[in-house]
Amino acid sequence: MKKEDIITKIKSLKNEKNIAGMARFGINTKNTYGVSMPILRQMAKEIKKSTTNNHELAMELWNSEIHEARMIAAFIEDPKNVTENQMDEWVNSFNSWDICDSVCGSLFDKTPFAYKKIKEYILSEKEYTRRAGFVMVAWLAVHNKKAEDKVYTSFFPLIEKYSTDERNFVKKAVNWALRQIGKRNKKLNIEAIELAKKIQPKENKAAKWIAANALNELKNKKF
Repeated sequence: MKKEDIITKIKSLKNEKNIAGMARFGINTKNTYGVSMPILRQMAKEIKKSTTNNHELAMELWNSEIHEARMIAAFIEDPKNVTENQMDEWVNSFNSWDICDSVCGSLFDKTPFAYKKIKEYILSEKEYTRRAGFVMVAWLAVHNKKAEDKVYTSFFPLIEKYSTDERNFVKKAVNWALRQIGKRNKKLNIEAIELAKKIQPKENKAAKWIAANALNELKNKKF
């Protein structure tokens, strides 16, 4: 399937009601056609069946700047073909939390550069770039079942430091990362709860919200 065919199909499925709904959830609707995620995933599945190497197609779709095309690009791209430069270029063009989360959780967390890039992105001052770093922590905590606990506790200093970042899409990602680490096992649960308690007294609204939200979930987690 060619880029033009995919984009034509996306445009034919334009849904104004979905676009309005996306806007209500804080999704950037620039260059968006409101195609639902199940449809996009099905399209990606069909593309992957018909093509053996989708790297070039993924790059073409991403460069189209169409919201849904970028989602499909993340779903069809092979993590083995992703380069550090590609990751940086895509992250730098993130303009919506759903694109950020889908790319990080469907593709970037499966690349060999994931752990290296996490710290680079978290140190960035750009809102979606920093979010990408913490989102990758959250997704890796879910997907990488074999990683040792120390891999995740190594992110604790960054979680604590940036718990005071009050930008909405950053604080929610920091919270997400902390919660997912604390749900991996009993030991990490205890350590994540301790970190949340350490963050809670900070005189900062974001830190207090992150800590309270994490504690509420982690204290009720059963193993």
